Amino acid sequence: MKKRWNPLGTGKAEVEKYKVYGVFLLMALAIGITAWSNKLYRSQAVQAAKPNIVLFIGDDLGVTDTGPYGNKVVKTPNLDRFANESLLFTRTFAGSPTCGPSRSTLFTGLMPFRHGAHGNHSGVKDGTRSLIHYLKPLGYRVVIAGKYHIGPEEVFDFERVSGTNVPEPGHEQKPGLNYDLNMAPVDKWLARQQHDQPFLLIVADHSPHVIWPETSTYAPAEVDIPAIHIDTEDTRKSRVRYYEDITKMDGNVGKLLHSLEQHGLSGNTMVVFTADQGPQWPFAKWSLYDYGIRTPLLIRWPGQVKAGTRTNALVSQADLLPTFVEIAGGKAPGNIDGQSLLPVLQGKQDEHRKVVFASHTGDRHMNRSPSRMLRTSRYKYILNLAPENVYHTHMDKAKDHDGGREYWDSWVEKAKTDKQAAAILERYHHHPAEELYDLEADPHETQNLAANPKYAGMLKDFRKQLADWRQKQGDAETGPEEIPEAKAPVKGAKPVAPYVFLD
Repeated sequence: MKKRWNPLGTGKAEVEKYKVYGVFLLMALAIGITAWSNKLYRSQAVQAAKPNIVLFIGDDLGVTDTGPYGNKVVKTPNLDRFANESLLFTRTFAGSPTCGPSRSTLFTGLMPFRHGAHGNHSGVKDGTRSLIHYLKPLGYRVVIAGKYHIGPEEVFDFERVSGTNVPEPGHEQKPGLNYDLNMAPVDKWLARQQHDQPFLLIVADHSPHVIWPETSTYAPAEVDIPAIHIDTEDTRKSRVRYYEDITKMDGNVGKLLHSLEQHGLSGNTMVVFTADQGPQWPFAKWSLYDYGIRTPLLIRWPGQVKAGTRTNALVSQADLLPTFVEIAGGKAPGNIDGQSLLPVLQGKQDEHRKVVFASHTGDRHMNRSPSRMLRTSRYKYILNLAPENVYHTHMDKAKDHDGGREYWDSWVEKAKTDKQAAAILERYHHHPAEELYDLEADPHETQNLAANPKYAGMLKDFRKQLADWRQKQGDAETGPEEIPEAKAPVKGAKPVAPYVFLD
């Protein structure tokens, strides 16, 4: 019989030998595949173990107008519960007391003159890096729901949760500020997350920015009126509308927390609550007083942050971006203004900064009283670059109450016969070149110490610190006539519409 060709050899011994070799080869291949699979699984597990980050941003919210920060009138039950699960920061400050500049600082880790959008409704410089550029390479989806109000889109190319911006009830036919946050699409989006890719989700509410709800569950006689305001019947009518909008925002916080719990995401999610700046009330938004520039900051991170605690660490909102990057497993960028809060969150330190800075330029062609701020844990220095200007904002210049000024005429009328009211209006309209306050002794910032010889040394030191900071920031503005957006957009920036939703 003719022998068939055998590639392994002709002898039986050779065949058996190669069979053994084949078994060993298959075993080695199986072991390699298993090792590769385990490595891939471990990589996926590490990726899945990275915490999700959810950032909720209130719009035009006074920090002292919430339950966790001591307000006894306004109803914020969801924030109250959330505070009991969180680390509460008592000294957090926005980069600017206006929406666009402050949000751009929060999303870039850069202060307004470095990112370029220091005038409200202007875009940041081309080539600016935002949360997206830092977190996407670390495997994160970076998503926004609700208010946008930043630009250009190439810098802030967030994924968007569609359908979250809807008309304010009763204002469906009016353009402009009449938008509301719809949380239903956020819930659906969270339900679709498969726990195999971490995400940063920004939920940006429109409340309590004006337009405030027309009706309120609060009684005008029961609301508190800040000492820096004028107590009139119309003031109280506005105050209850503002408080109603805060409670409305608190309801959206509750819906978000419920969705995270319902979809099994709470355990591995850091939740951060803050606001862009203070409210549309005098001595708040468009000013560098604490009511305008100080913001809430509550951070819940199960297993990492001790619940129900407080810290007096001095913080800038620019610090959130590098904190998120480190939490995501990256290295905090060294070429930004923000400094990571991770040591504070981990309880390793209770101090963070010695000073924080902020700037105000203007709001398109209104509210142009440019100013700069330096604040320590106790003292504040404000430099007003155009003290000769009479100070105006939407509060006194808007034409109807939808602009948040239904009380203003009553203030003017009361000031005709009431010395205290007259003094408040005088202080509102006329800002001195320099202001210095001891926040411990004077939390409402009504006693200017700049001319007091006792503080001459401190004033000199603060002047120098602020001048050095301005130089490093590239801030050479000296008055309203030199603000670039008054004549043309910031060089290298693309202007955006005042309210861009694009969902």
